[in-house]
Amino acid sequence: MSAALLINFAYVVASALFIFGLKLLGSPASARRGNFISAVGMLIAVVAALLDQGIVEYHWIAIGVVVGSIIGALSARMVAMTSMPEMVALFNGFGGLASLLVGWAVLYEGDLGLFTLITVALSILIGGVTFTGSVVAWGKLAEVMPSKALVFSGQQVVNGLLVLGIVASAVMFCLEPNDHTWLYVLIALSFLFGIMAVIPIGGADMPVVISLLNSYSGLAACAAGFAINNMILIVAGSLVGASGIILTQIMCRAMNRSLGNVLFSGFGSVSTASTAIEGEVRPIEAQDAYYVLEAASCVAVIPGYGMAVAQAQHAVKELQELLEENGCEVLYGIHPVAGRMPGHMNVLLAEADVSYDLLLEMDEINARMPTVDVAIVIGANDVVNPAAREMESSPIYGMPVINVDQARTVFVLKRSMASGFAGVDNPLFFKENTRMLFGDAKESINHVVREFE
Repeated sequence: MSAALLINFAYVVASALFIFGLKLLGSPASARRGNFISAVGMLIAVVAALLDQGIVEYHWIAIGVVVGSIIGALSARMVAMTSMPEMVALFNGFGGLASLLVGWAVLYEGDLGLFTLITVALSILIGGVTFTGSVVAWGKLAEVMPSKALVFSGQQVVNGLLVLGIVASAVMFCLEPNDHTWLYVLIALSFLFGIMAVIPIGGADMPVVISLLNSYSGLAACAAGFAINNMILIVAGSLVGASGIILTQIMCRAMNRSLGNVLFSGFGSVSTASTAIEGEVRPIEAQDAYYVLEAASCVAVIPGYGMAVAQAQHAVKELQELLEENGCEVLYGIHPVAGRMPGHMNVLLAEADVSYDLLLEMDEINARMPTVDVAIVIGANDVVNPAAREMESSPIYGMPVINVDQARTVFVLKRSMASGFAGVDNPLFFKENTRMLFGDAKESINHVVREFE
């Protein structure tokens, strides 16, 4: 078997492992195995690509592998679960930056055809937008910059001029590839456009943005694959881009947004001003909550970002086990955009070894909600806000939510009466069947657990 044939065979094997691993990632029960299989496929792809390029001196590559592995391992071990969305955003950004640099490096190979120049321009453009857009998303999630939508008069005009400038500089770059002035202009405009595309998007919509930027990083890698004529990079980039778009559509549907709104940032500039909601708040102590739970036959737990902040997932699992020992059925209702990234709650509950069979999607839990004795809302706000159904003046009106207010009793675990990440008041807090259990969610649940014990 010739070397070229062996390399192509390795690419086919790696592509098959990517597809199979991606399929396994569709279920938490097989996700770990899917991640491992995909990693093996990437190892095969990297080795085959190095052999394909005929690289002899590997010392810089070895240094990069060692340094990158150390940084990646430390980041994965040290990052808090509450900061996982920020890390994912940065990973998307670095993927885009890598594609930009790959496209840039192709220019030093000498005379290039028009098709190659176009793919180089696309990898630079999409990679640059992904990088700075992801950095802005990280800033909003980490709250190092305002998480609200940042808009100003004439913003759409500025964005339109940026698009025209990008198109013009890309055309001039393809016509005059030896004049790197247009290359630098294209890089600068792509960086600027990435910033301008994300700043008008509010922090509450970051799950959509993260999945979209993930798709962008895949498209940038695909363009870079065409630029260097590497089949496996094209396949991998296409898979990431396609899966990211599919996930974006799921997120959009869960937030009642259209994909067009996401692409043009129209949904991020929606005003979050709403009519103030007044009513009587009914607080409850942990001991009284125990008496209600002790008599319950069905309990639904609705987790949100507050559970991640309090690191309460292990306490929730302990409470679940005590309730089940008491003959109670415990279910978990997972909203597609609960938390700050897609699958955030699934990751937290999996860490606490909560069975995936107990995790119900929004439609499934809503069908069961009228028969639920107690719905425990832990740090969730916008995804359980009945204003999405009842108040046409609400900025989130029409957004599909988990109908916890239809349960017989609702316990809302919060530190205060502050609104959620979207800044929208929640009439759930004033419903007659709602009781507010104020304090740190982990401490509150632990207190209830001690009552059971």
